[in-house]
Parts: sequence; C-alpha cells; structure tokens
Amino acid sequence: MASANLQEEINKLATLNLFHKNADGNADTGIYVGRPFALTYDSCRVLIADAWKLKAKGLPHGAFLLAYYENEPDVEEALLLRIIEPTQLPTDNDVISSMIEYYKDNLRTTGQSTELDTFTKYEFSFSGLKCRVLGTFYKDSKGVTQFGADVENYYSAHNYRVLKPNPDVLEVIVNFREDGVTGSPTDILIGRVRYSSSRRFQEKETIVPVYVRAQDFLGKRTALFGMTRTGKSNTVKKIIQATVEMSSKAPKKLPTKAVDVDAAELEAFTTEGLPRYPAGQIIFDINGEYANPNLQDKGTAIFELFSELTTRYSTVAKPGFKVMKVNFYRDLLDGFGLVQSHLAGDGGDYVSSFCSIDLEKPKDYANNRSASTRYDRKVAAYFCCLYAAGFPVPNDFEVKFTAGDEVNSAVGADQFDPTNGATLKEATAWFTKVWENYNADFFTKYKQKNSKEWADEDLKAILAMLTRKKDGTKDAVVSGFLKLRDLTDLHTNTTGKSYTVEIIEELRAGKIIIIDLSQGEEHIQRLYSERICRSLFADWLNRFVNRQPNNFAQFYFEEAHNLFPKKEDKDLSQIYNRLAKEGAKLNIGMLYATQEVSSISSNILKNTQNWFIAHLNNEDETKEIKKYYDFGDFTDSLVKFSAPSDKGFVRMKTYSNPFVVPVQIGRFPKDE
Repeated sequence: MASANLQEEINKLATLNLFHKNADGNADTGIYVGRPFALTYDSCRVLIADAWKLKAKGLPHGAFLLAYYENEPDVEEALLLRIIEPTQLPTDNDVISSMIEYYKDNLRTTGQSTELDTFTKYEFSFSGLKCRVLGTFYKDSKGVTQFGADVENYYSAHNYRVLKPNPDVLEVIVNFREDGVTGSPTDILIGRVRYSSSRRFQEKETIVPVYVRAQDFLGKRTALFGMTRTGKSNTVKKIIQATVEMSSKAPKKLPTKAVDVDAAELEAFTTEGLPRYPAGQIIFDINGEYANPNLQDKGTAIFELFSELTTRYSTVAKPGFKVMKVNFYRDLLDGFGLVQSHLAGDGGDYVSSFCSIDLEKPKDYANNRSASTRYDRKVAAYFCCLYAAGFPVPNDFEVKFTAGDEVNSAVGADQFDPTNGATLKEATAWFTKVWENYNADFFTKYKQKNSKEWADEDLKAILAMLTRKKDGTKDAVVSGFLKLRDLTDLHTNTTGKSYTVEIIEELRAGKIIIIDLSQGEEHIQRLYSERICRSLFADWLNRFVNRQPNNFAQFYFEEAHNLFPKKEDKDLSQIYNRLAKEGAKLNIGMLYATQEVSSISSNILKNTQNWFIAHLNNEDETKEIKKYYDFGDFTDSLVKFSAPSDKGFVRMKTYSNPFVVPVQIGRFPKDE
C-alpha cells in the first residue's frame, strides 16, 4: 500500500475513520479475533479461537489489536492492544484433562480424519491471549481522532470486541503522533511494519509503510542497538540520506558572521516543519565503512552517493582525504587540546596541573606589560616541552620572551637574551636552569617584594613537566614530557587552516564530514573524537549565548562503546555526556550505534529520545532496554524470537511516537 506520492498517502491517512461501522453497527476496520474476558488499566486477556486466528492470518507476538467498546453506539472509542503472550483460560484444566484421555486412547485429534466429536473439537479450539493496553483512540468534542497513552475509564470486558486492524487502519496506528496522524511533507519513509522473524503469513499481507518525522531526529539523541550485521549501519545511512533531503529544502543559508536577527531566525524549524538552515552532519567512522568503498554493501558508501557534499578526513595521508594533523607549534590551542585529551586519564597531580594551564592570549596583552611578559614565558616553556618530547621543530622557529639580567645572574645564564628570538634548545636549557635554581635568594626576595612569585602556577606546572622534577631542587622523579611522545605522530610541520576550523565551516554550510578513524590506534581515535566534539560544541555554544542562529549539526558515532564513557563512569563533564544533556538547546543531534547497551553511560541513555533495537544475544542487554518506554514487551523476542539474519528488523520508538513499533527498515539507498 506504500504510495509513491507522499502527499496522497498523507491525505488518505488524515481522512481515514478508525471508528467506521457496518450495517449491524459493529466496527468493520479489521478482522474479528475474539472477546476480552478480563480487563484492567494496563492489560487485557482475550478469548480467541483457531478459526479466528486463521482468518486473521495469524496473531504474532507484538501485533497490534483494537478493542472496540460496543455497549453504547454513540461512544467512538477503541483500546489499542499489543499481543504479549498466551494466557490460561479458566477452563484450560478441563480441556487438558480431556486431551490427555484422547492421547491415551491413541485417537486422532488433528487432520481431516479426526476422531473428535464436533463439540470437543469446538472446545479444544479456544485459547487465551494476554495483551498490553497501550492507550485509547477516541474522538474529541470537535470530532478529531486523538490518542491517549492510558485508559480514562474501562467497562466490563464483555462490552468489547477485538479486531486485528486491516492494513489501512494499521497504517494510521503506526503513524499516529502526539498531534495526530503524520502529515508533513518532511516525513520520511523509514520502512514497513514487521511483527515476527517468520513471515509465512506476512509475505501475503499488504505492505504497511512506516514514516518518521524530521523533527524527531534533528537536534535529538538516537540510539541503535543490535548485534553485528543486523542492519544498524543501514539504518544510520537511511537517516543520513533523509537528513540530506531535508537539508536541501532549507529556505536560508546560515549567516557565518554576527548579525542582528529577530526571534524567528533563532527558531530551529520553519512553520512548514523544515529546518531553517542546511543541516551539517559529521560521522565518526571507526571501521571506515562510510568513508571507503564497502565490499559487504557494494555502492552504499556515503562519500560515493553524496560526493559533492562530503569531505573526508583521516589520521593518515591517503588520496581523497584531508589529513587531521596539527602543527603543534603554529596551532597552539589545537595542539594543546590534543595534549589535554591525551593526558585526561592520567591521575598524577602535576599532570592535572599541566592540563589546567591557560594558553589563551590575555585580552589586555597589548596594554599590560606584566600580563604579556608572563604569557610569553609560559608559551615558550610549553614549546620547550614539545621540543624535549621530540616534536620536530619547523625551520627558523624561535621563541621570544623576556629573561632579565637579574634572573640570568641568579641561575648562571649570563648573556642570554631571548627578546629578539631564541632557539628551543637554548630556551630549554635556560628554563631548566631557572627551575633547578628556583630556591635561590633572587626568587625568594622577588616574592617578598612583589607579593607574588616570579613564576605563576601555570609556569611552574610547565617547568615541572619540562624538567621531570616536581621540585626544582630534586632529581627527575616523574615522567614529565615523556608522556607527550605518543603524540608526535599527530604533528605536522605544514602550515594552514586548522582542521577543526575547516570542519566547523563545512558543517555550517550543511556539508557531510566523515572522520575516518579506522587506521588509528584506540587512544588516537578517542583523542580526535573528543577534540573535534569539544571544538564543535564550544562553537555552537558561543553562537547560542551571543544570540546568533545555529543550524543543526548531527553527530554520528559508530561502535560507540569504543568512544563513550562506560556505564560506571560518573564524570558528567565528559564531552559525550554534555552532548547528550545540553546538545538539544544548541541544535546538536547525536546518533550512536553499538552492540552493547550495558556499556553506555546511563546519563546518555536517559537523554535518548529515539530508539532502534535489533537482535540482541543476551539478557544483560535486555535488562537495560526494559528500563525505557515499553521495550519490556519485547525483551524476550529480542533474544529468543529473532536472529542475526533478520537484518533491519527493529523495534522502533521515536520522539513523537507514543509507543514502540516493530519495523523492517528499508534498504539503503532505496527500498528494493
């Protein structure tokens, strides 16, 4: 039933009557399957028969049913049910006893030549079905169909008649949103309804399309969980494709410079539901499947399909990629950002002090001699740490700072004057002498005279790192600059625009950025991922606090368990936690995919609005899943009743969906 014309499909859904009745006054929007015999606010037990099940073409786990209230003709109300499991009937013990007697007598109880009498066959054909009550469809005072996620009132069970909805009605159910049936031109066909791994009946059924809304993903957090090769990457690509299509319809380009804007310009979406500005997308590609031709899914690499929009970055030089290396001497703050990320997990107090130094140039640098002098010394000493760690020095690179004759005399470094430039070798030797003689009389008297030390806390932290001595009078006892040697491979002597600046500019223009991390070691993957995320977050935050419009930036993390904080990690300041908790107000969206639900920080899970759950292979993962929304109805089926071969078969809950829908995700780039 999926239509090629989305608007026609929308019009049809909007006018479909869920409460249409036949000449007898009964709802005829589906196939009759049974009667409730017990009903509460959250569960319903239904009497069903084999003949009714066969006519309905099966009642699979997770299928939707509608229970219509029929006692009063004017009441247009239906309970939405989901099939959970079989349940016992009060008469089951008698039926089982009778069955056993027939089995003992070796009588045929099945087939065309059954030896059961008509009455016994009739009794044996009944069974019970337990269903979850998901909510109520009803018509409000204006005659508009609404959905409430609970039951306002319920009557005796015999007043209800249960139907399996026909395809048209099922399409309304699965595409119903908080404000009515899906109906925006920006809606995306994501797949079709699929209830079970087995599809003997379903293959003969009419296809029921499932749509998602653009607003559900842009600026929201989305999780994809499932075993390897269950279709997670295909789903990610479908969402990327949909975002490209939406972005192409954005009415305006984002102003890159600070301009006065009215309140409307700060709104994320237009009144038509379109993103106001083109949406940028950045993919952290751990396995390289988005950035490189994919042999398993030939022709579906993102860079191939959207080549004009895509820029690829890599940690190593290769054709078609920009290299993400930093000139640590020229790009001071970018380089130090990588240093901070690299040392973030180190517990040493001197390392923590080093990571907390401020290398931003003071705002009064030009007019405050004291501030400029201290800043120049600090930067020079930091560059000396890089030199000592083995970072190749650019040709003709020198540092300039003020030493002073009194300091030279105190440390035994006469004639050293770096005001016009000194090599890093010379500067390293001088700073080493300063730290080794820091207890000399000159420095003590300087503090007494000026009420502050000659070396501030930042410079002292740098000198401890440079000399490997926490105290200038002792031997080298710490690793110091040796901890920086692992970063030398990230250094380049070339000059030009920083890759983080380029990425920001391209995302602002609505481009796709792929960060190929497939050839980097694990700590390098984390370094680049964290550094880029922090830079982008800071830029979007800066525009937000200065009342400048932000376009959407969508972050995609494959194999997220390699990058995200672990479940037991309580540090909420980590960038991924900040993206999850604060990203929405900045128009930053985040999509992450992994096999291990239990490995993801609960702070990220609790802030996730969209969920796509495929096959999982153990109950440890489903224990986490069942904490969210109504996924508890599917925990058994995710492990026991699905298989890795069911690619793209997911249970989906999106931001505006009131309940979980079982969906077969369409093939990327198009459903075949």
